[in-house]
Amino acid sequence: MKLLVRSVRVIDKKSPFNGQVKDILIEDGKIRKIGDSLDAGDAQVIDGSGQCVSAGWVDMRVQGRDPGFEHKEDLHSVRETAAHGGFTEIVLLPNTQPVVDTKDTLNYIRHSSFGGLVTLHPAAALTKKADGVDFTEMMDLHQAGAIAFTDGENPVQNADLLLKTILYLRPLNALLINRPEDRQLTLYGQMHEGVASTLVGMKGMPALAEEMMLIRDLKLLEYALEKNTYDTSAPVLHVSLLSTVRAVELIREAKAKGLPVSADIAAHQLAFEDKDLIGFDTNLKVNPPFRSPEDNAALRQGLADGTIDAIVSDHNPHDEESKNLEFDHADFGITGLETAFALSVMHSGLVVDDIVEKLTVQPRRILRLPEVSVAESAAANLTFFDPNAEWVFGRSYSKSKNTPFLGQTLRGKVRGVINNGKQEWFQ
Repeated sequence: MKLLVRSVRVIDKKSPFNGQVKDILIEDGKIRKIGDSLDAGDAQVIDGSGQCVSAGWVDMRVQGRDPGFEHKEDLHSVRETAAHGGFTEIVLLPNTQPVVDTKDTLNYIRHSSFGGLVTLHPAAALTKKADGVDFTEMMDLHQAGAIAFTDGENPVQNADLLLKTILYLRPLNALLINRPEDRQLTLYGQMHEGVASTLVGMKGMPALAEEMMLIRDLKLLEYALEKNTYDTSAPVLHVSLLSTVRAVELIREAKAKGLPVSADIAAHQLAFEDKDLIGFDTNLKVNPPFRSPEDNAALRQGLADGTIDAIVSDHNPHDEESKNLEFDHADFGITGLETAFALSVMHSGLVVDDIVEKLTVQPRRILRLPEVSVAESAAANLTFFDPNAEWVFGRSYSKSKNTPFLGQTLRGKVRGVINNGKQEWFQ
């Protein structure tokens, strides 16, 4: 591949060309030259006028569904969907069938993406079958290439198990990801507990369920580190999908103490409030649920001040049989890979440079991935986008269509991705 992209604005705080409009020459998977009015020679030329380029985006939370649920998503369709969303690397949760709790299943996923446009990073389960009972062989899985350890959509309920996991993983410099939820408090819950849930007569999921578990997790992290003297420069615990005022405050307080913790938010979390569920649209049934305007304001503040490190898609594909039925019987989750950037532009309150940092620099830091930059001689792992372009989300490349945004006009359009010597461009 030899490619010249003309007149594209660099968005990369670590690049010497940050904020500048430049030509970028890419050859054999590397950035050969960045400059003005570069000679194209025999290179393919792309007009990047009005576009921006950054390091390739990383999504830290994707349900790939393969193996076991290929009718909802498979490894080919999730890579294609990720590329259209601007992501060149994605972390796949282990909630497949079988669960990613052995090296064989882990390697099946890893090997499927070698050399592809979108790199797959499988996270391994920390308990067998992700059921929260018995530990997996975490050292073997770590050595086999697991990017992190998590039971994915099953929050860890057993405090002793979580504590021992932190103690076990820390010497390996491995990451634990957990979503805080006390499932006794959310049992049979359908939406955020508040005025709206009372009006429609649905069982609520209280903010307390998230906050109690987060208090527990942070206390266990603090206790574990008091007993050991390990380097804490990288996060030990990553808290996924914050959604409440108090949860943001707890992460902020933990960071002020110096605890090695990081956090993310789903891009769609700020697009709706609990009152929007009054119409019983099952495509708005997510976990954590859409909450109050006060919670959303706190999340935006957390993004702005750095309390919340990363933005994820929380891509959670479901087929018609899982969504097109009564609200209380429908599964939680929406697809998110293709809309994560646009929703971040429209609802996060952040400037584009900061959105890009939460999709590139911070996920790589948390996951211990090598840094990627828009710089000469660097590997060409790039995302091209127009943050101001309006577009209609008329087609999804996911096998599942459980999204409330189909047919909607969004702002912030991905134009192309380059990775591993491959490229794909979009209208």
